[in-house]
Amino acid sequence: MSLNERQDWVVGLDLGTSGVKAVMLSEQGELGAEAVAALDVSRPQPMWSEQSPADWWQAVDAAMLQLRAAAGERWQRVRAMAVAGQMHGAVLLDAAGEVLRPAILWNDGRSQAECAELEAREPGARRITANRAMAGFTAPKLLWVARHEPAVFERTAKVLLPKDWVVWRLCGAMSTDTSDAAGTLWLDVARRQWSEPMLSACAMRSEQMPAVHEGPDLVGALRTEWAERWGLPTGVRVAAGAGDNAAGAIGVGVVRPGQALLSLGTSGVVFSPVAEPLAYPERGVHTFCHALPGLWHHMAVMLTASSALSWWSGITGAAPAELLAALPAEPARAAAPMFLPYLSGERTPHADPGATGSFLGLTHAHGRDDLSYAVIEGVAHVFADGLAALHEAGSRPQRLLAIGGGARSDAWLQLLADTLRLPVDRPAGAEVGPALGAARLAWLGLGRPLAEVVAPPRIACSFEPDPRRADEREHRLQRFRAAYAPVRALS
Repeated sequence: MSLNERQDWVVGLDLGTSGVKAVMLSEQGELGAEAVAALDVSRPQPMWSEQSPADWWQAVDAAMLQLRAAAGERWQRVRAMAVAGQMHGAVLLDAAGEVLRPAILWNDGRSQAECAELEAREPGARRITANRAMAGFTAPKLLWVARHEPAVFERTAKVLLPKDWVVWRLCGAMSTDTSDAAGTLWLDVARRQWSEPMLSACAMRSEQMPAVHEGPDLVGALRTEWAERWGLPTGVRVAAGAGDNAAGAIGVGVVRPGQALLSLGTSGVVFSPVAEPLAYPERGVHTFCHALPGLWHHMAVMLTASSALSWWSGITGAAPAELLAALPAEPARAAAPMFLPYLSGERTPHADPGATGSFLGLTHAHGRDDLSYAVIEGVAHVFADGLAALHEAGSRPQRLLAIGGGARSDAWLQLLADTLRLPVDRPAGAEVGPALGAARLAWLGLGRPLAEVVAPPRIACSFEPDPRRADEREHRLQRFRAAYAPVRALS
């Protein structure tokens, strides 16, 4: 029997907006198998974004069955699992555990008015939560439900975040972790526990909340029915898990102050660990708990990142890879249109769910490829805005580790390096993302040391800022920033 056959394994799941990803990770840090199952988003009204938790479970089931098929005999040596997931969503359950309505997602903008109401009800909200109330967070969603769906609100016995609903289905534990709970606006971020004043401001009670754990904490064992369906051994342990951004950071080893993660996924994130919860909500910087005890992080969040290219792909009928391969040559880029990629509103730094996207400066000379460049450049510009806000908050990373679907593009990462004036590294296995971080949390839950589990990643390639492009990049960035206010005034 080989060493590979003797070693134990864990499973990491990532409940994303567009799909569920599952990976197997060995005790030696080897990825043994991967699986993906797709998800759709429902937008029944403007600014709404919803998914059915039943669809999440169907995708989890499909991913686990795929993973089992790919794992072979190693499947019988799985010892633990953990789930990462999209943050801020609201899953409302009645006293019997039944879902009361579709889950309201992180990129849903309907509760903007409730944000102001929440901060008026609890003047200490920003001090307690270390964050500005934004429509994407969970607490304003419950105020919206209370106002617009009072019968649903009255029947709500428990509120779970998306990945925590999956954990509950897996092992029966009503749990959350500090990294995900910090994005609800109900957590006292410095104390890492639920805040009674913030719950009271939403007419909520502590018994409606799940138990708060640190990410590696083991919260239960996989239910027998799922172990039997998926062919897993009995006694597989389930860890509390993490919000997707914290898990993504753990997946690429970003667990120390001074490091930073750039996530170029459906949304965009710059994530920088900090040793204490220093809040800077005025510019839309999120200060959340990391998924490891005694650690926090600053985060700039841009609601539209690679989803902007997906949107443009749908309009043009060309695949994203085709669009990226046909970008105009360097001299033509200086005359390209500008693109404001606020297709779902914006968080950092504008905190404006009503912001909309725009192309500016179009002429007869521009074609599809010029607009494709404008789209990815606009995303680079919103990352520059987010990084500037992090600088003001006190986070000054020296390099960025890029993950997410957009990180596969050399052209996009070079553009980001030139625009942000920082080196951008692409780790090997960048596409694994939060699922790998979830698997590492499962290993930590089994008692493995942090230094062994969260090893620095191998860098596949690096992109250095080109000083020859510095003046042009700065000129176009300043034009982009100047466009926001007048365009917003017309929307």
